[in-house]
Amino acid sequence: MQNASEQTVPLADYQKLESELQELKQRLAWFERMMFGRKSERFVPAEEVEGQLKLAFAPELAQEVEASVKQLIAAHERNAPPKKENTHKGRQPIPLDLPRVTEVLEPEEDTSGMKRIGEDITEVLEYAPGKVWVRRIVRPKYARQEVNEDAGPGQIVQAPAKDLPFGRSKAGVSLIVHILISKYVEHLPLHRLIARFARSGLKVPPPTIGNWVKAGAAPLMILYEAYQKVIFEAFYLQMDETKLKVLEDGRGKAHLGYLWAVFSPMDNLPFFFYEKGRDHEGPKKFLERFAGVLQCDGYSVYETLNKKMDDITLMNCMSHIRREFFDAQGNDAERAQTALTLIKLLYLVEEKARLQGFNAEQRLELRLKESKPVFDTLGQWLQTEYDKVTPSSTIGKAIQYALNRWKNMAPFLANGNIEIDNNLVENIIRPAAIGRKNYLFAGSHEAAQRTAVFYTFFAACKHHGIDPEKWLTDVLNRIHNHKASRLHELFPQNWKPAAE
Repeated sequence: MQNASEQTVPLADYQKLESELQELKQRLAWFERMMFGRKSERFVPAEEVEGQLKLAFAPELAQEVEASVKQLIAAHERNAPPKKENTHKGRQPIPLDLPRVTEVLEPEEDTSGMKRIGEDITEVLEYAPGKVWVRRIVRPKYARQEVNEDAGPGQIVQAPAKDLPFGRSKAGVSLIVHILISKYVEHLPLHRLIARFARSGLKVPPPTIGNWVKAGAAPLMILYEAYQKVIFEAFYLQMDETKLKVLEDGRGKAHLGYLWAVFSPMDNLPFFFYEKGRDHEGPKKFLERFAGVLQCDGYSVYETLNKKMDDITLMNCMSHIRREFFDAQGNDAERAQTALTLIKLLYLVEEKARLQGFNAEQRLELRLKESKPVFDTLGQWLQTEYDKVTPSSTIGKAIQYALNRWKNMAPFLANGNIEIDNNLVENIIRPAAIGRKNYLFAGSHEAAQRTAVFYTFFAACKHHGIDPEKWLTDVLNRIHNHKASRLHELFPQNWKPAAE
């Protein structure tokens, strides 16, 4: 009978256990980094690019790639912007357009008969907290003393009632705008707004403030329907999705819904819509009017849409491919860093085009000259290395992920308008993620759809340098009298304030 310390196991069982152990270590390291470490995915190669490439290619191929790599890096360094000198000259002056309240401090001594020879001025920024006030609209009634046949019927004279945007609602435009900006731009939950109003002497029940949010969304729904038609007329869109918990009446629990984000890079236009699920049926009904390139991550729903909709050309994201290799560094540093190095070269070309302000044609020409050799080399490397790694390992999964999406990366080498990744649409999702952490859930599916409407227009304001508070105030005051055929004038990208 074998001693316990000397027992042997079959080699296949040992290798399986070793593989499982390494995978668990990788998962543990990933969770520790997510919980306690840096979230940044910045990559600095541990060795020179040439050394990394020699690990992956035959000597003759490595020499050819090294030459192109050196040329690319040299070109990047020549065109890099010079380092900015420290030109800080002290504190910035207070803007001249801010209103000023002058406070004059006279000497206690009697200055009558003295000549004023100058003054010292000190400016200090102050802040007056927002206050709730009541707007009283008074319409006096007058009775004619004598019958006037030319005045028409009736003897009572009174100004006509103002055409208020929200009718008999106790909330005016400025209050509703403040509530919407506080929640959907500044991510302040409604219960904190209720507490803020209470400190100002106004007690607002939660159902009432919810109704005010609903009232603010109602006029925008017409604008939202017109706006989405413009979005899906583009030939190139990016798409992503994020979670949003929604309370369901009578069930006592939250439903997991999804906010879908769409971005048109050429027009710089964002768009959100809400769906109860994450399957392909939700985005399909929006994309039925779309024909062109759809860029997204590797989620299987987009593959399904690509198969079911002939007018869509699927484009994947290099940033997501890169992320898989970044996470695989602890499993196989040499292979992971080889992939990261080549991907970095692709991004250096993108940075070069951006710094030099290239248009679509110039960027495509640069990509074909400098990115395509690196892209083809990386594709060849993926094919070669996949047979050398364990498919269930972290590096094996990273290579498989890239291979499955490699053919869908080709459109960025065919059109200079197409981005190498879908980071633009991921960026517009960030405010939704911040808001979700603060207010936790939407009160209903209808409230979730209203959330999509607000995020759409506030994101559009941000991308076009528009103050969302000024835009919303103006639109809510105008839209009920605005012609339907001219709704496009109220889109943030076209908006001009109404003449006073």
